[in-house]
Amino acid sequence: MRVEIWADIACPWCYIGKARFEKGLAGFAHRGEVEVVHRSFELDPEAEPAGGTPVLEMLARKYGVSREQAEAMEARVAEAAAGEGLGYRSDRIHGNTFDLHRLLHLAKERGAQDALLGGLYRANFAEARALGDGDVLTEVAVAAGLDEDDVRRVLADRDAYAEAVRADEREAAELGARSVPFFVIDRRYGISGGQPAEVFRQALEQAWGEGGASAQGETAALGDEGATPKDEGAAPGCEGDACRPGTGS
Repeated sequence: MRVEIWADIACPWCYIGKARFEKGLAGFAHRGEVEVVHRSFELDPEAEPAGGTPVLEMLARKYGVSREQAEAMEARVAEAAAGEGLGYRSDRIHGNTFDLHRLLHLAKERGAQDALLGGLYRANFAEARALGDGDVLTEVAVAAGLDEDDVRRVLADRDAYAEAVRADEREAAELGARSVPFFVIDRRYGISGGQPAEVFRQALEQAWGEGGASAQGETAALGDEGATPKDEGAAPGCEGDACRPGTGS
């Protein structure tokens, strides 16, 4: 069984959703036969490639709210993260994630994709490290098991793995992924948002039990309303348990 997960490192619900999915997977009897593949999705491709903007400033500007209101928005997400045992800081920087996705494709080739994604999430949300800094990003990638020379080579070549990132993003659109995180099980079931661990476990059980009964290549929404793709006309942002293009958080 294959589970593909479209996500962005800038998305707090992708960070939380990864932890919840892993808990659901841990409770699945056939977890050893599940292949997990992480796919690229950029929430804010127009964000600054380096340096970035303090996340509270970005939220206040994006939603036209005060800093106090932005802090309250972050506090609600921080509470959800704490519920999963995750660190969460609001003094982090919001920036472009294209290079991070390119490195994740390198990591996939090296068998270190999940380790790198976990490292990037921790660096961004729990440690508020500046991932727009090439040296910081390289340090995180090397700690995840990648070769430093390979990492610096990819970062220096803007074309390296660029098409792989774009291909993931095109495929997300074709599958109807209008928000992230978006989980696809064997191309038969789509789950949108950082759902509770039990939702993921039940989805895995259902997909395993039905085997190849559904049409290959067709993504079907689970019966739970919260597991369906978000409204295509909804405004950009992060709310509920998912983030839509236009911003991260």
